[in-house]
Amino acid sequence: MTNSSDNGQERQNVMMCRGVRGAITVSGNDENEILDATRELLLALVAANGMHVDDIASVYFTTTSDLTATYPAYAARQLGWYDAALLCGHEMEVPGSLTRCIRVLIHWNTTKSPGEISHIYLREARSLRPDRKNMPPIRPRQMSPVEAAVKFLSMTL
Repeated sequence: MTNSSDNGQERQNVMMCRGVRGAITVSGNDENEILDATRELLLALVAANGMHVDDIASVYFTTTSDLTATYPAYAARQLGWYDAALLCGHEMEVPGSLTRCIRVLIHWNTTKSPGEISHIYLREARSLRPDRKNMPPIRPRQMSPVEAAVKFLSMTL
């Protein structure tokens, strides 16, 4: 692997393993609907990123606990993804979260930078990825009066 450090230039043509995310929803716990939606999502991710299946190292699928009719990984096998390691699991159950949702994390060997990767969220799953510019800032924990006094004194001594 080569590093291009001249004037802070980015590394070019270096193969890295990158995470590619996506999600899609279905209307019910039906095997055909889950497989159709998963294939739709995978094909959209491949097309948007110019992926070659041989460059996919592994794929982790999760479903909300209300989807149990089949494994979404079976859809990847139907598409010919025979050599990638595939794993399925259930997403955390957070009150008020999106239901009937299939999520995917693809570990992809690519020369693309993180900013060049397209993450795809379809149907109701678009709500999972709000515009990052509209994300609220993380606020620092409020200091107690004692902590504030100690910090002030340490800065002035």
